[in-house]
Amino acid sequence: MTGTQQYAGPVLLFPGQGGFDGAALSRAADGYPQVRAVFEQIDTVTRQFHGRDLSPALFRDTPVELTELLKDEPWVSQLAIYGASLAAHRVLTEHGVRPSALVGHSLGEITALVAAGGYSVEDGARIVLRRTAAIAGRDGGTGAMVALAVSPSRARHLIGLVDSERLAVATENHAAQTVLSGAREAIDQVKAIAEQLRIGCAELDAAFAFHNPSLASVAPDFAAAVRDLPRGTLSVPVYSPILQRFYDRGESLGDRLADHFTLPVRFSSAIAFLHEHGARTFVEAGGRAALTSLVPKILGAPDDLTALSTLSVGRGNTLRLPDTLAELQRAGLAAGDGLESLRQYLAPELTAAEFSTFWTTTGHEITALVNQRLSDFRTAPQDDAVGTADTGAAEPGADGVPGAAVVGVPGRDEVFVTVRGLYARALEYPEEVFTPGVLLEAELGVDSVKQVELLSRASEHFGLPARGADFRLADFETLDKIADLIHHELGALRGAVGAERPDAGAEGVPGAAVVGVPGRDEVFVTVRGLYARALEYPEEVFTPGVLLEAELGVDSVKQVELLSRASEHFGLPARGADFRLADFETLDKIADLIHHELSGHRLQGASA
Repeated sequence: MTGTQQYAGPVLLFPGQGGFDGAALSRAADGYPQVRAVFEQIDTVTRQFHGRDLSPALFRDTPVELTELLKDEPWVSQLAIYGASLAAHRVLTEHGVRPSALVGHSLGEITALVAAGGYSVEDGARIVLRRTAAIAGRDGGTGAMVALAVSPSRARHLIGLVDSERLAVATENHAAQTVLSGAREAIDQVKAIAEQLRIGCAELDAAFAFHNPSLASVAPDFAAAVRDLPRGTLSVPVYSPILQRFYDRGESLGDRLADHFTLPVRFSSAIAFLHEHGARTFVEAGGRAALTSLVPKILGAPDDLTALSTLSVGRGNTLRLPDTLAELQRAGLAAGDGLESLRQYLAPELTAAEFSTFWTTTGHEITALVNQRLSDFRTAPQDDAVGTADTGAAEPGADGVPGAAVVGVPGRDEVFVTVRGLYARALEYPEEVFTPGVLLEAELGVDSVKQVELLSRASEHFGLPARGADFRLADFETLDKIADLIHHELGALRGAVGAERPDAGAEGVPGAAVVGVPGRDEVFVTVRGLYARALEYPEEVFTPGVLLEAELGVDSVKQVELLSRASEHFGLPARGADFRLADFETLDKIADLIHHELSGHRLQGASA
């Protein structure tokens, strides 16, 4: 990457040791559901490896600080730093921030690779656990780190005054701050010498002596342990202050992460390089504001520099994240509130409060009209061709026979699109790589175990039963074949179930079930999945009675979009102008609405 034009978005910085602020994290968790969602993903890994969740250690009535976490098992503080940074990144990107590059400081480099799509959140947590265990096995809790207010060259002179093979430069933060790592006894000697020479020093809140040559013996085992973890394509360039370059798309990330054990972090050189090539806005995604404060010291605080923090507490003990988002929005580097965008487009002469009042009273009428017009547009003949609604031609059904389409079964192309989305999100790959004929294992590296899991997820999404023992996964090595399989099974299942099941029908009469209409609970599960994926919230937050706007922060504009998606998924027509979105403020009510409409719509279709 070279040239200012390449840095249209901010550079996100991910902190390492010390990068945790319990008070800020607690405040962020109260206002941004993405925070707890990230830690819930991490909890699945800590439960597997250590038999307990991380979240209870972090989210308490009284905010917990890093010094307290360091008294717990070593992995607790490391995953707390990792998770806080990922949570900040998720909040930023879901508010429209599109970074030009990611930079991690020490542990933060793992976070940066995960944020760029190199690994899943869960596998990133596994890497952190492996890293912690490997270093703990060598360090044994006997190491420490200290920051000195001197240049790297002067710090090396100090190292020469101490007789210790384990003492080394760990990070070069800026021209007047260098961090050393080593054995506890050596670090104590350095502190004593610094005091005599009147050199400022501060011991870091670190579990071990990271970035130290003494860790060379454990690096190969770590590399072997993480080398085979599935990795995705980096969607954003990641610059390594350790390697002093951008990661290559195809290189072995596990081997490079093992190199980190012994190599120093040259953070100041990394920031200088990025600034020289056009980066002007730096945002720290993580706890405290240590990296944010380093950037202007490295660059000399030029007038065109912007350095912002996220999970830190500012004046008045307030969280800085909202102010950072607001500043990025003003700079055109983040999306504004959906309602505010509408105001600027439709009625810029109104104040935000006036437009909010207007939208509350009449927004449902506007959205209903837009839905109707969109429906008319979608069904209208294009390029003078006769619309399919007017031809009377029937689509091929489950058995490929014209006119044999099963009511309630999504089209084959719709199945492919849905399955592609499910696989892409689960693997954290861009959807573009899932072309119809790409080989899942041979070309994308998705092993058979993961394929079984993904096919199971897709089948559950469509409400399909488990397959028999004679099912051969090897016969379905592409997404194209998987979509064909699911579409065929749906046709067979809906045709049989619609004819046989004795569920209550549209009028609540047993045995009067409308052919092809999924059960009300199935509708709820499907809608919950659609909403969760669109908002990137965990499905667990969508309880039947949770209020979408008041409790989850989903504004009315987004609700209109989501309800439209759900309705299209079930093949429902647009609603009339008298439809009131405000009457359907929970997922329970939306599921009732869709199930009721499906029953009435299918009955009308059958009688016609």
